[in-house]
Amino acid sequence: MSEQFLLTCSKVDISVEGALIVQLLNEYSKDEMGSNEELPNYVKDNLVNELSKRNYCHVFICRVNDIPAGITICFEGFSTFACKPLINFHDIMVLPKYRRLGVCKKLIETVEIYAKSIGCCKLTLEVLEGNSPAISTYKSVGFEGYELSPSLGKAMFWQKKLHY
Repeated sequence: MSEQFLLTCSKVDISVEGALIVQLLNEYSKDEMGSNEELPNYVKDNLVNELSKRNYCHVFICRVNDIPAGITICFEGFSTFACKPLINFHDIMVLPKYRRLGVCKKLIETVEIYAKSIGCCKLTLEVLEGNSPAISTYKSVGFEGYELSPSLGKAMFWQKKLHY
């Protein structure tokens, strides 16, 4: 894509943009940085409704020349040490065709402006160790590993899956 392009990002209404949210998230799921497979039908059928129930969910879509190119789904959290809200990037995805055009940086910039407007103290995210392009982008906009004390090392993101 060497021609001129217009890059726009905005917070979207989940109930209005639901089909697009599912479509973009499904593309992310099919990517090697996702799960390498389609979203399960349950997720496709219920995601919009479930996200809509959460007032602390914020979805931003970035468009290149009005064509959807990337998405981030963020959740508001809270820093007890700062006693202020924070925004966590739960999903950040740029369609392959639009990578290396600044879409991810524009998404992060847009969320940062929004986060400041609601009094957030920081932005957080998780990234796979092998996702070098994303790590490079995140570092270039000021993200770094989280630590309280250098002697204790960086924080690690863990999970325990609940099966029921």
